[in-house]
Amino acid sequence: MRQRIIAANWKMYKNPQETRSFCESLRKLLPIHMEKNIFIFPQSICIETLKVALASTNIKVGAQNCYFENEGAFTGEVSPQTLFHMGCSSVLVGHSERRQLFGETNESCQKKILKAQENKLIPMYCVGETLEERKSNKTFEVLETQIQEGLKDADLKKLIIAYEPVWAIGTGEVATPDIAQEAHEFIRNTLKRLGNDDVALLYGGSVKPENAGLLAAKADIDGFLVGGASLKADSFSEICKTNLTRPVDAAR
Repeated sequence: MRQRIIAANWKMYKNPQETRSFCESLRKLLPIHMEKNIFIFPQSICIETLKVALASTNIKVGAQNCYFENEGAFTGEVSPQTLFHMGCSSVLVGHSERRQLFGETNESCQKKILKAQENKLIPMYCVGETLEERKSNKTFEVLETQIQEGLKDADLKKLIIAYEPVWAIGTGEVATPDIAQEAHEFIRNTLKRLGNDDVALLYGGSVKPENAGLLAAKADIDGFLVGGASLKADSFSEICKTNLTRPVDAAR
């Protein structure tokens, strides 16, 4: 069953002290009943700190990346098996920054997704087109390829997908609600052909309290993967309240 979800991607921000301070503030701002629908993805070095700070809550802790093997001579990589034992519930896979800066491909994402699911982690698989691809009218082609190749042999009942148009990440630009809905509808129809259109679809790309309401009102946008606005407890809590109080099918 689809559900509303809000995820915070802290990228390479927040040290352990800042992590604890954020959690103290967030717990004062959020109603308890919303906690189970929230994921936070800190730097790997802060996972344990975040887990302890959120121990009495239902907020889920995730990792920003993992490798596609459980152990071995892979210096600098993160084991999905270890992440699970640390208490992580989820892991980001294929974020646009990982694809652009670190050479991740649909093939490597597929391997990570399978290994994450094998270790009882929920992959949050990121897909999206660049500005050049959008201008060339290749958005749907890119999305379908990323989904078909990245989710090959994966359990579609145990994952989340985040649509993040690369041109709207960290640029201040944001896809209009109609543009985002069009992409989400295409993704859902693609998943339906693969056997499960009940996957939670999140939008990521310069999400702020000011635009969250209009985006959340669209039929196929189930939540958000939030970057910059997730670094402050007040703005993140506002986005959570805007989205998590809506029925998942509110626009249908």
